[in-house]
Amino acid sequence: MRRGATGAGVTLPSRRMLISLAWLNSLLNPGDLTGDEAERVLTAVGFPLESREALPSGDTRLDVEITSNRGDCLSHLGLAREIAAATGRALSLAEATLPGAGAASPAALENRSPHLCPLFTLRVVRGVKVGPSPGWLVRALDAVGQRSINNVVDCTNYVNFLVGNPCHAFDLGRLAGSRLIVRLAREGEALRTLDGKERRLRADELVVADAERAQSLAGVIGGADSEVSSGTTDVALEVATWEPAAVRRAARRLGIRTDASYRFERRVSPHTLDEASRRLAALVIETAGGTLCPGVLAEGRPLPDPVVVRYRPDRCRALLGLSIDDEAQARLLRAHAIEVRPSGGVFECAVPNRRLDLTREIDLVEEVVRTRGLDDVPTHGRMTIEVRPPQPAEAARRHIASILTGLGFFETVTFSFVSPEHAAPFVVPGIDTVAVDTAHRAHEPVLRPSVLPGLLACRKVNQDARVDPPGGVRLFEIASIFGQMPPRAPGRPPETVERRHLALLLDAPGGTSATFDDAQTALRLGRGAIESVVRGVAGASAALEFKPIAPPFPALQPGAFAGVLLAGKPVGYLGLVARKVAGAFGLGATVAGAELNADALLAAYPPRAAPEPLPAFPATEKDLSVIVAEEVTWARIESCVASAGLEHLESASFVTTYRGKQIGAGRKSLTLRMRFRAPDRTLHADDADAQAQRAARALEGAVGARFRTA
Repeated sequence: MRRGATGAGVTLPSRRMLISLAWLNSLLNPGDLTGDEAERVLTAVGFPLESREALPSGDTRLDVEITSNRGDCLSHLGLAREIAAATGRALSLAEATLPGAGAASPAALENRSPHLCPLFTLRVVRGVKVGPSPGWLVRALDAVGQRSINNVVDCTNYVNFLVGNPCHAFDLGRLAGSRLIVRLAREGEALRTLDGKERRLRADELVVADAERAQSLAGVIGGADSEVSSGTTDVALEVATWEPAAVRRAARRLGIRTDASYRFERRVSPHTLDEASRRLAALVIETAGGTLCPGVLAEGRPLPDPVVVRYRPDRCRALLGLSIDDEAQARLLRAHAIEVRPSGGVFECAVPNRRLDLTREIDLVEEVVRTRGLDDVPTHGRMTIEVRPPQPAEAARRHIASILTGLGFFETVTFSFVSPEHAAPFVVPGIDTVAVDTAHRAHEPVLRPSVLPGLLACRKVNQDARVDPPGGVRLFEIASIFGQMPPRAPGRPPETVERRHLALLLDAPGGTSATFDDAQTALRLGRGAIESVVRGVAGASAALEFKPIAPPFPALQPGAFAGVLLAGKPVGYLGLVARKVAGAFGLGATVAGAELNADALLAAYPPRAAPEPLPAFPATEKDLSVIVAEEVTWARIESCVASAGLEHLESASFVTTYRGKQIGAGRKSLTLRMRFRAPDRTLHADDADAQAQRAARALEGAVGARFRTA
């Protein structure tokens, strides 16, 4: 065993814990649990034994498997609670009683990283006498495979195995400034750990430091420079909790696996710290003497509110197929200290703060069946399956795929990682990319900021294979994109966001020799595909708008880019992929790309139809060819016609665009088709001609159009 407290302990196999049967019985009333009964009960409630070992002391050591969601059971008290709930025994653990306090504490505490250290507590005991531990403490630790170090360090290990709170004792006299500061390490900062090795830390790793240097690697292992020794007289007792991801990242990188990291990686509730701290201080004074300084230093976030779960007994009976009445279910839940308040056939269940795994109704159903006994759940020879329609989001995905495949698109599944070079053109200003360690993904370490890089890479594969279907290659994919938002407040880490997008990629006609008109055709085809998708999921009356704007990133070509709005809210974009970007993927063809917020589309499903009676009279159509400057968009023309107050106008749609010598440089001829219909009579050509002339005059004044009727 390595020396020290926090982080001091044997290397543990995954999901297992060593338990002393005698220690368990000391926490139960009656304390007559046998090895056979312990194995039977623990296995029945989901904690099977790997082995049982008879110790020379007459005790029995149990090697228990603990699932990763039950960090509260990585202690004798946690498993004693499970046994008590299953067998009807009572818990027998006296509350910690602190002696009278002495002089004020000379220590100071500062938590600069509350986002990684939700709560840090510190008590100071002065005048301790460090030496051998009493026999009962040595025997208790030996029963769980721990070698005795000294009375102070042994107390920290004892409390850890008793209640599941890793603790650490600092020699207060060896802390510069008598201060403890929770902070991120400085890049390359040195720390000599309790195993005698010098570690070089990274800037994303959390430490507990004094006024000058790091003194422990938070949640993993203590530092040798402040360890408790025979010369120690004043100790600072740490009981804290840490964010699991931070502990796991540091422990794995440095190759350190300790009793402390094993528990912190599985979460330790901040609500349990005060009782553990009181118990530790009382035990240190009992075994090493000394005087407790008044109060406790505590720094971190406010304690989280208790979890209250709405629980339906009828739902439990339906899921389990067991006839368990409401009172029996309430009794089984209360056996786990869950407060049950019945209200109209529903239970309002207040979950104990230590049970971080209980957050949903189904979690409480599991508690009921575990305690009642899984063997009671009936096993039928036949399984009845009720076929239900797919969930709306899944139905919407299928409908989108059906629409796009009908338009000649092929669905792809591309990789989530891309190279930094391919990701850079798609990064929106103000949002960073999310990267992983390049040692694991040397060439593609970046999570994609857009789905289009994957489609472009897929298009390159098709180009190399000389795939040339009629209409060109058309691809689509619904997948997640990733980004990193700036910190919301100083000292907090960046926020990683993940969103689902629908991406489209389609060739322009003409391939490598595509003209300007071909590029325009690709954009029109892309717009048509988007319109078909939106109408399919949101209905024909969905307010869809394409607004020409400057692209927010360099991947798309300026002047050939439009934002897509649904009900006035931005949901994506459509544009031509910049030639430089297409060239970076090895593509010679002109391609158009689009990306839409898939969650917004799925939320709009199912389409809402507004039935209307069929028209009683036929419509009359009139085409108008308008010669305008090249920069005039269809959106401006459409808006002008719509606001011209034309009588009986039913729709105005785009037909074609023509450019040529007859039109002149810098100009284009755009043809639109207007449809007129009256509700009470058949319109004649003269009626349509008159309205077309009004439209032409409006366009002449608004966009400087020259026109001719056709």
